[in-house]
Amino acid sequence: MNTFMFLAADDANGGSGMFLILMVAIFAIMWFFMIRPQQKKQKEMRNFQNSLQEGTKIVTGGGIYGEVKKIDLATNIVSVEIAKGVIIRVDRGYVFADASSSAAAAGQSK
Repeated sequence: MNTFMFLAADDANGGSGMFLILMVAIFAIMWFFMIRPQQKKQKEMRNFQNSLQEGTKIVTGGGIYGEVKKIDLATNIVSVEIAKGVIIRVDRGYVFADASSSAAAAGQSK
């Protein structure tokens, strides 16, 4: 009962306006720090997937390193050579990174 009286008194003093402003501020902070960077990262990944070329060293979603041998644009399938003479077929959507830049970043962090 006492809690209800406090809430009613808060509404009479304009507390609901502050609550609304606080909620908008929280959403804006979440958008700037969580949603926006993820959208930028997805856009960069999509651009990388669309710009794949034969001979590019890549990393797949399963963590397999290889080199692109053939790209079939009609079916979105990429043929990847993971060892000499071993070629696997991977959906282009599961090619996540450029292996040469991943190796360079790993070398710099040591």
